[in-house]
Amino acid sequence: MLHLRNHLLPLLRATFHASSYSYPPRLHRLLLSTASRPAAAGARFSVEEYLVGTCGLTAAQALMASEKLSRLKSASRPDAVVAVLSGVGLSRAELAAAVASDPMLLCAKADGIARRVASLRDRVGLSDPQIGSFLLAGGARSLRSGDIASKLEFWIPFSGSFDMLLRVVKGNYRIFTANIEKVVKPNVALLQECGLTVCDIVKMAGYASWVLTFSPKKVEALVQRAEELGVPRTSGVFKYTLGATGCITEGKATARMKFLSCTLGCSMDKLRPAVRRAPQILGLSEENLRSKIEFLVNKVALEPNYILQRPVLLSLSLVKRLAPRHYVLQVLAVKGLIKNDVDFYSSVCLVEEDFVARYIDGYKDAVPGLADVYAALRAGKLPVQLYPTSSD
Repeated sequence: MLHLRNHLLPLLRATFHASSYSYPPRLHRLLLSTASRPAAAGARFSVEEYLVGTCGLTAAQALMASEKLSRLKSASRPDAVVAVLSGVGLSRAELAAAVASDPMLLCAKADGIARRVASLRDRVGLSDPQIGSFLLAGGARSLRSGDIASKLEFWIPFSGSFDMLLRVVKGNYRIFTANIEKVVKPNVALLQECGLTVCDIVKMAGYASWVLTFSPKKVEALVQRAEELGVPRTSGVFKYTLGATGCITEGKATARMKFLSCTLGCSMDKLRPAVRRAPQILGLSEENLRSKIEFLVNKVALEPNYILQRPVLLSLSLVKRLAPRHYVLQVLAVKGLIKNDVDFYSSVCLVEEDFVARYIDGYKDAVPGLADVYAALRAGKLPVQLYPTSSD
């Protein structure tokens, strides 16, 4: 950090004073303190040590991030970026989160980052806490790519509020990479023609932002593909179908259909209604689908037709939901504490708190340790093949 003060103070004067902005006290103290710390003579710069010592990353995070920062040979550039980020009030933990999410931020030019941060203040009207929240929600990555202010000027009112935008796109920076005029607005217009409301589109930006960032021609193709699956534009699952099919190619979608038809032993005509009800299963790998189908058929003893009528089963996690909950139901049934005909689908669709209250907390005295085994199964610490027998 030997020349940080000489490099950064003139930069911040030009950036912030031009808009009558004074240094935050915290940033001013940071600049003075870093300027007073001479580098050890002949010391070799270590990216990993810098990430841990200055940015607050864990050793594991630093090891992963350092692979992207091999070209850094000194602390001068990252020091300047860290100073700008600290100037908006990021705590050490928040700084670590921002850097871990986008290590390449430390390679950016600090003057560009500072100008964009100032633009968020002066043009968009964001406060320092709001800027910090934006950076942690994925905005740090967008600071490297160019002026983000114009995009926020569109997305904030479109989402309804800044807080709503953060909730919708937290950790999902894709929508900030697309051209607003040439890509986003035409796609929004097309989706509205399909009957989607602004609220629908905002939600889609959260779970399937790629639909809004694709070229308008590709979005038109997605609409056509959804209709070919038999999902009308007026259907409540139309927007989910667009999101699910948008993340895979048409060839892969066709391959998944053929795989499901073969594995479940059903015709395409019988499969299509199931896919319409749970289009997200088309985005799963064949291995993922095969393991769930084998589990549901061989372990839970469900008929393929039962699965076809309840295709959402295939979208649930085998390790975190299907297997652990089946284990609990089996234990309770073997011990005669519940009937053996509890509907499996109903039990796995319960929210976690309700399932635990109904099937674990209520039997903690009758089956000691059940909660611990359930937690271990959900954490992947025990094999999903673990099942009780009548002698257990």
